[in-house]
Amino acid sequence: MMIDRADVKRIYTLRTAAEIAKMRRAGLVVWESHQAAYRLLRPGITTQELNAAIRETFVRHQAQPLFLNYPGPVPFPAESCISINEQLVHGIPGDRIVKTGDIVSIDTGCRLDGWCGDAAITHAVGPVLGAVKQLLKVTLGALNLAIEQLKIAKTWSDVAAKMEQYVGQSKLCVVEEMVGHGIGRNLHEPPQVPNYYAARWAKEHDFPIAVGLVIAIEPMVMIGTKRLRLLKDGWTQISENRRQAAHFEHTVAITSEGPVRLTAAPNSEELEFVSPEFRDPQQWVQW
Repeated sequence: MMIDRADVKRIYTLRTAAEIAKMRRAGLVVWESHQAAYRLLRPGITTQELNAAIRETFVRHQAQPLFLNYPGPVPFPAESCISINEQLVHGIPGDRIVKTGDIVSIDTGCRLDGWCGDAAITHAVGPVLGAVKQLLKVTLGALNLAIEQLKIAKTWSDVAAKMEQYVGQSKLCVVEEMVGHGIGRNLHEPPQVPNYYAARWAKEHDFPIAVGLVIAIEPMVMIGTKRLRLLKDGWTQISENRRQAAHFEHTVAITSEGPVRLTAAPNSEELEFVSPEFRDPQQWVQW
């Protein structure tokens, strides 16, 4: 989500174990939608074909797409955001053809039985340059680091500082205009969840890591700049220098046993909630 610098809310809702279990069901649908798109991702496919696979997944599970008609300059016209290369987020699916060497970010979310899930992954399509491989490795690494830090951190600013430091060691740039968010009954709820440390933010907006917290953690990283430019479609955000950008995201809950990825792959007991064609772990894309 775009950071709202006027928002000084500290209040957010902690979820019960039963509510988190319901969010896990929504998260599994989001996970399956990513698997459906991944199976189609290849040179020559269009972004609207990838979006159609996500739409079909939501229809199959009777889930409500959260991105479709999301308010903005114009209502967002698709069930997913699909962003290629220099496009960081909010790319509109259409007739653009995926090519070898592209990186393709897919971001989507749904509501199932009143509860939401949201996740994103950036894919390499065939061989990519070493700098781009590093970009993907570091962005995913920042997400994994954040989730690990949730086991020991007291506040989110502790986690964000570690994320920023980790990305900076690779001389890549953390995007500051976009942040993660709370999630529950709605896609975007308090608190805002930045991927960098700022003293003023920590003073005015920081929040404790507590059992029942559910947040969408989504590091966004670019090569050579942290500045964005909005395209004329009113949605697509691209890197100002037009170099590649990456985005990974999971919906994560803090439970009494530690952080849990609600949009991760199913365990053996959860396979019954997944469509039969997506039950083979050897065919899964992992992030």
